[in-house]
Amino acid sequence: MIDHIVIRVRDLAASRRFYVGALAPLGYTIVKEVEPFIGFVAEKKADLWLGRGEPVTSAIHVALACGSRAEVDAFYASAMKAGGRDNGAPGLRPHYHPNYYGAFVLDPDGNNIEAVCHGSPG
Repeated sequence: MIDHIVIRVRDLAASRRFYVGALAPLGYTIVKEVEPFIGFVAEKKADLWLGRGEPVTSAIHVALACGSRAEVDAFYASAMKAGGRDNGAPGLRPHYHPNYYGAFVLDPDGNNIEAVCHGSPG
């Protein structure tokens, strides 16, 4: 099991704006800010952290589990509004499996942040 992930960023303020907007539809909020780190929580503890510093994380792919396809759609819309760059609009990815529904957005440092639902529609 993964306990937490830390993504090193260049501009903590820009990354904060992006992640606050992108992760809100998935229930993530900031639980702790201690310079130079920001911790996000969706349930019981901070499992996603941003940290300003070198080396900057590059080319990471983080996939966040969603309970519905509507959550994937909401993530994508919010992430794009928060300054993300499209890396794959919401939709089925049947080459992974028949019900794989995901969306991909690049964060301010170019990391691939995905929201995915593995369940059938409905």
